[in-house]
Amino acid sequence: MNSAVRGASNRESARADADRDRCLVERAQRGDDLAFRELVERHQRRAFVVAVTLVRDEHDAREIVQEAFLRAHRNLAAFGGTSAFFTWLYRIVHNLSIDFVRRPSRRESTQEPRPDASEDDIPLLGRVDGADPAASVRRAEIARCVGAALDALPPYHRGVIVMRELEGLSYEEMARAMGVSKGTIMSRLFHARQKLQRALRDCYEEQVGPAPGRPVATAEASAGPSERGRPT
Repeated sequence: MNSAVRGASNRESARADADRDRCLVERAQRGDDLAFRELVERHQRRAFVVAVTLVRDEHDAREIVQEAFLRAHRNLAAFGGTSAFFTWLYRIVHNLSIDFVRRPSRRESTQEPRPDASEDDIPLLGRVDGADPAASVRRAEIARCVGAALDALPPYHRGVIVMRELEGLSYEEMARAMGVSKGTIMSRLFHARQKLQRALRDCYEEQVGPAPGRPVATAEASAGPSERGRPT
């Protein structure tokens, strides 16, 4: 019963957010700069999360988000409201991030993570005050594994993880944002989750050893039939 109430409350909140965005967009299209500023304030954090997860650098992510909002402002008249404002913005951020990642100069200058990186350097890793030092080290190692696993994912797999797991977008919203079918989104998400699960399992086994009675499996052996022998 509580789950149903929470679900209904979440849907109502989402509808209220969408209605507010729609009102702000209409005002901004009529030249109200304050309305567009509120759109920026409402969505800049989410846009930054998308960008930093894709490009793996906070400075570059901030520049991408700034450029995304500039493009959104310039093209606001063309926004017809057939999708949510953030879905439209997400596609701009995603495309800018992918273009950035594909730059040859960026690939050449990419550096490996420093072996002495501290916990403060690890994205998406929360600090727990008073935690056991050994547990902090394990969390840092797991965070490094997660970061490496995300880096190893193709951008389109990384993108669906961000949209679904961090932003909570629906399959339909994800499909509109990436310009593909719902089935393609579901397939990408399935394979991306599999890859992350294998990476985390391997990391866990490096830290504490394989689970009792469980043979150590290779990535090839644990891959599904559709993954063996070809990239996904």
